[in-house]
Amino acid sequence: MKTRVAMMFGGKSVEHEVSVISGIQAILSMDTDKYEVIPVYMTKKNEMYIGDDIGNIEAYKDINGLLGRSQRVIMINENGRVKLMGFPLKKFGKNTEVEIDIAFPVVHGTNVEDGAFQGYLKTMGIPFVGCDVTASAIGMDKYIMKAVLKEGNVPVLDAKLYTLAHYREVNSLLDDVENSIGYPVIVKPVNLGSSVGISVAKNRTELTVSIDDAFRYATKVLVEHAITNLREINCSVLGDENDAIASECEEPLHTEDILSYEDKYVSNSKSGGSKGMASVSRKIPAEISSEFREEIREMAVKSFKLLGCNGVARIDFMIDEDNGKLYFNEINTIPGSLAFYLWEPVGVPYKELLTRMIELCLKRARTEDGLTFTFDTNILNSASFGGSKGGAKL
Repeated sequence: MKTRVAMMFGGKSVEHEVSVISGIQAILSMDTDKYEVIPVYMTKKNEMYIGDDIGNIEAYKDINGLLGRSQRVIMINENGRVKLMGFPLKKFGKNTEVEIDIAFPVVHGTNVEDGAFQGYLKTMGIPFVGCDVTASAIGMDKYIMKAVLKEGNVPVLDAKLYTLAHYREVNSLLDDVENSIGYPVIVKPVNLGSSVGISVAKNRTELTVSIDDAFRYATKVLVEHAITNLREINCSVLGDENDAIASECEEPLHTEDILSYEDKYVSNSKSGGSKGMASVSRKIPAEISSEFREEIREMAVKSFKLLGCNGVARIDFMIDEDNGKLYFNEINTIPGSLAFYLWEPVGVPYKELLTRMIELCLKRARTEDGLTFTFDTNILNSASFGGSKGGAKL
């Protein structure tokens, strides 16, 4: 009997469209001899839909029409089995009911990649592929992530965090950036990916625009020194916090100071439709020495384990060409296209990569099944509030 995998994509995120592309790419590469794949589209309101056309990328040119001929579902746990149930429930006739064994979230950005959706799946009691709640949350929060990695002696650029309270006194914020960091700086929403809201500022006017833009997408903003002579190298990691391996390294190419959203998802899609991060202009393998390649791959695995990741993650590194220093930039816990293009050069085809991710999910589920989360106690038998207005007595 095949394992039923709910491939889930979309969701309430500014990276919604990227997720749809990545999710359907994964569906097309799954090992259908082992797995029965149920595509699940999540709208920008986080409503879930299944149907014959949900796994068809062409159908997303008319999303309203797609939803009109698809079935909205909700997830329920009944007697330890998780099902996708048609919603609203029918008073008469048979309700749609699809039992699933594993959830495979191919999601990007705030509300879905940051631990919120993972927490929902964990609460529902369904094994899910990828990072758990904690690792997902840390991986999306660039400031906390830097703190964890610095503690583990992974080199990161120092940064300052600004909140809405700072933004209300924007002139003081600008003064602080100028006095503590100096130009040029890079401004980032603290918890977004795909280069959304990220820009480089080289003077106060540009900084004002960058700060305004970043606060459109997040309530906290990170500012750090922008490396002028920058070279970027990316590497993917597969495994868990105990055992992991690194992929080939790549050097993405971009048209501006940073790799923009357009570079990632638009500029190379004009002739054949966007393929997500798989369509980015890049050099694979990156043109670096074998020694430097191994240094990056070792640092990628170390970082992956420090952050407690699971499944596949793509880690982006920065090289300051003026001094040769290497810095960890960010981790993408559910990367665009699942970084399959970095695994194929080292002998791991996409189908096998997806299978290994599912196996890691099941391994974690078996481990957690062996843990104790509850224990019997008679504390409620002796609990008393000492009257309607009294304090609790135990």
